[in-house]
Amino acid sequence: MPDQADYLTRPQLYALSLATAVVVANAYYIHPIVAPVADSFGVSHAMIGAVPALNQIALAIGIFLFLPLGDRVRNSRLAAVFTVGQFAAIACMALAKDFALFTAASTILGLFTITPYLIPAYVSKRVDPAQLGHAVAIVTTGVVFGILLARVGAGLIGEYWGWRPVYWIAAGLLAITSVALPWLMREPKPLRAAEDEVTYAALLGSTLKLMRGHPHVLLSGAIQGMNFGIFLAVWLAIGLYLPDIGYGVDIVGYLAGISIVNLAITPPLGKWTDRVGPRKARLIVAVVQLCAVGLLFLGGGNLFLLAIPLLVMTGAGPIIDICGRATFLIEEPSIRTRLMTIYIMLMFIGGGIGSWAGTAAYEFAGWTGSCVFVLILSLGVTAASAYARRVAKVGH
Repeated sequence: MPDQADYLTRPQLYALSLATAVVVANAYYIHPIVAPVADSFGVSHAMIGAVPALNQIALAIGIFLFLPLGDRVRNSRLAAVFTVGQFAAIACMALAKDFALFTAASTILGLFTITPYLIPAYVSKRVDPAQLGHAVAIVTTGVVFGILLARVGAGLIGEYWGWRPVYWIAAGLLAITSVALPWLMREPKPLRAAEDEVTYAALLGSTLKLMRGHPHVLLSGAIQGMNFGIFLAVWLAIGLYLPDIGYGVDIVGYLAGISIVNLAITPPLGKWTDRVGPRKARLIVAVVQLCAVGLLFLGGGNLFLLAIPLLVMTGAGPIIDICGRATFLIEEPSIRTRLMTIYIMLMFIGGGIGSWAGTAAYEFAGWTGSCVFVLILSLGVTAASAYARRVAKVGH
């Protein structure tokens, strides 16, 4: 562990949170503009679901292939390289003239979206262990802000200037962030990787061994995969449904703006998870989220009724994620990045399935079909969270 003098300060944590916002936003620009993008390329609602789905699956592959390097190579160096890769991919999305190229560029973008998941592991090595939940919550607030930035900004820009400028602006933000990250992620010498002699193949192999030896990480990853699938399925369905009933894509962005509440509530709820324990907190929040999902059926075309469950779900989703990470970021620092690899890989496999299945459910049965699909996922999150808590109690 670092000396107390090497612990990150509050301003440093918030700067890393802002950088996280920029790099994580790229996966979410598609949400409010999914309908005009589909119309632009002349593809169906089910087919446009391939864009976010392949992006998430590629991210899972990239996580497995590249994130373990965080236990061997300086995190700042990796972050800069992957952010430049994101910049190139998102610029191609802005230029793409056919659907195949747009989808391919989005998939490559997913492959290089590693930085948001390097940062929490880096932060976990440079904070007081007793304040881990709070520190991870601050970084997770950056994820929330990035999603907010992406969905509200893309909705407004897409409505008035079209969808391509969304990606050009995103490319500019990435260019700035790629320059800033090496400075933001300066590392004291004790945090340099201690495994330089280990081959890359051995590093990947060690990740598979850790997967077998840490079943609680697999369970937390599966829970978060379903949780993330809920998030993506709901917002992609909204992006398709509201334009179908006469609303502009800017309304999708405005509705997504309710996630701004997370900027205020996520850090205090992170402290709450430190007090009550991550598994108990996850189960409580999963039950609350399940109740909110049930209310989606009543929303329909009424934006005010729809906003109520979305507000609850927007607050609940990130807390389930924070709780999941807190179950394993207390392990030995030298393996935390690889444990994060396992967790995030499962998260994005779930997100990819949720994206495609969610848009297919909308194509098949409209808003009701999407709600049924999300309800099934939410029941899975709740049941698995209850099982995880019971297993942990038996283990003790």
